[in-house]
Amino acid sequence: MLGKKNIFKRSNGSVNWPLTILLMGLAIFTIFGPLYMTLMIAVKDPSQMDSILSWPQTFHWSNFKEAWELTNYPEKFKNTLIITSINLVFTIFTNSLAAYAITRKRGSSKLFNALYYYFISAMFIPFNVIMLPLVKQASIFNLDNLAGITFLYIIFGLPMNTFLYTGFIKKIPEAMDEAAEIDGASPLQVFYYIIFPMLKPVHATVAILSFMWTWNDFLMPLIFLSKPEQQTLQLSQYIFQGQFSTQYNLAFASYLLVILPVLLIYIFFQKWIIAGVTDGAVK
Repeated sequence: MLGKKNIFKRSNGSVNWPLTILLMGLAIFTIFGPLYMTLMIAVKDPSQMDSILSWPQTFHWSNFKEAWELTNYPEKFKNTLIITSINLVFTIFTNSLAAYAITRKRGSSKLFNALYYYFISAMFIPFNVIMLPLVKQASIFNLDNLAGITFLYIIFGLPMNTFLYTGFIKKIPEAMDEAAEIDGASPLQVFYYIIFPMLKPVHATVAILSFMWTWNDFLMPLIFLSKPEQQTLQLSQYIFQGQFSTQYNLAFASYLLVILPVLLIYIFFQKWIIAGVTDGAVK
């Protein structure tokens, strides 16, 4: 049987450096090109906007300070951080526990088997379908605030996270649970002291997906957060863009302020992020 052809190597086994360098160059340009353009616009004076890619005559770092003050960045950052942090903690603990119970009981309980398919089926329902009735219910139950939207993030992440966790937990032998129970451990102790630590690869994957979704989400804050003091970074950018649409330097400076936390988190935690994804793939 013919093996798979590697386009990065020639027939004699040597590396095809021209093609490799070309693809690496395209990847670098695709990633850093938009960042370069955004930075160049952010540090320019409005009079220099005729050439957005050119090096600025003078770096106007004060644009970032002005954007910081106009968007009330500390307050919006705090709101976004609160929502994201609480969502991550509760999502990992509650969703993994729910998935563990479903995985272990699916074979012997029709109720848990039905719950599994109920959660999974929710993955195929677009948010736009339930948006309007959800807004009305959120108003009735007073969920149109930071606590309410955090609760909604946890609930909406449950279907996908249940799918991820159950796929990993079913590969863990039930004999480990039985051995711990023989030693006197309760089901909760079995989960939190034995199963939960073994789910680190999935925890990393769920944390990455939940963080990126919550931090970058715009639609739910737009719908549920009507008070200015409760706005998130993404929502404040939308409002700021409408108010200062012609001042591109301030707008792009504010964009970089929003992107910066995500870049810093990836730079400092890339070791754990990559390890979590690769370990999950191996498992």
